[in-house]
Amino acid sequence: MMATSRRTRKWTDGLLVLPAMLWLLVFVITPIGFLFCISLWTSTAFGITPIWVLDNYVLIVSEPVYLRVLWQTLRIALVTTALSLLISYPIAMFLTRLKGNTKSIFVLVLFLPFWTSYVVRSFVWLPMLGRNGLLNNWLMSLGVVDQPVDWFLYNEGTVYVGLVYVYTLFMTLPIYLSLDRLDPKLIEVASDLGATPFRTFRRVVLPLTMPGVMSGCTMVFLLSCGAFVTPQLLGGPSGVMFGNVIASQFLNANNWALGAALSIVLVTVVMVCVVVAARCLGLQQIFIGERMGQ
Repeated sequence: MMATSRRTRKWTDGLLVLPAMLWLLVFVITPIGFLFCISLWTSTAFGITPIWVLDNYVLIVSEPVYLRVLWQTLRIALVTTALSLLISYPIAMFLTRLKGNTKSIFVLVLFLPFWTSYVVRSFVWLPMLGRNGLLNNWLMSLGVVDQPVDWFLYNEGTVYVGLVYVYTLFMTLPIYLSLDRLDPKLIEVASDLGATPFRTFRRVVLPLTMPGVMSGCTMVFLLSCGAFVTPQLLGGPSGVMFGNVIASQFLNANNWALGAALSIVLVTVVMVCVVVAARCLGLQQIFIGERMGQ
């Protein structure tokens, strides 16, 4: 009887997992596998030819420009993650202190920009930071500058501005959920025991919300690594990221094999980052923001 029940439970668990496994197979594993096959082929003037070689990966390793752009991409992603964390944590703490309809209104305001297209949200910085944009007109009207400033756009700093703005929600939301689940009595107890507000934050609040922080950092870092539109619109030559190099191989150079190899390299870097984060906290904490066992 118990053996039959155990077998039935296994069948039920298998059926529940089947849709997710099929989704991963069709939309994740198969495309990446096909992309890997293309990366081992040869590109010609007439397209790609199924001649299996490692030339594309040898070129990536031997050509300094690809490794330099890859490092620049990782650096931009790390800085974007750090800036997003510095901005998002105070926002999340502010939201948790609100009550009732006020909290609902502010949460709605936080989500409101993300109801528009990603491209539109990146493009909106052009009329704001351009040579004849809002910021330059404002500075000239105040007499701060005599002529428009050119370096507001098309540099690495502008890429940080665009990426932080675009991905703020992915950092704020998991931190907000962690803070919202935090028992206020823990803060009261720390205060009663004589802890200063900073010490309470460092020893109580921050450790208990660390799963949400790691979840947000992981999401922002991974999304920033694959960014394409924002550096394309705002970065200029100094703000090129790996996604732009990949797109140029597919769209301009017509070198699909090299573009696929570059994509596999980027996917591998992303997977390594996920594995490292998973080993530190566990996949459940990364994507859900909860401590294991809760």
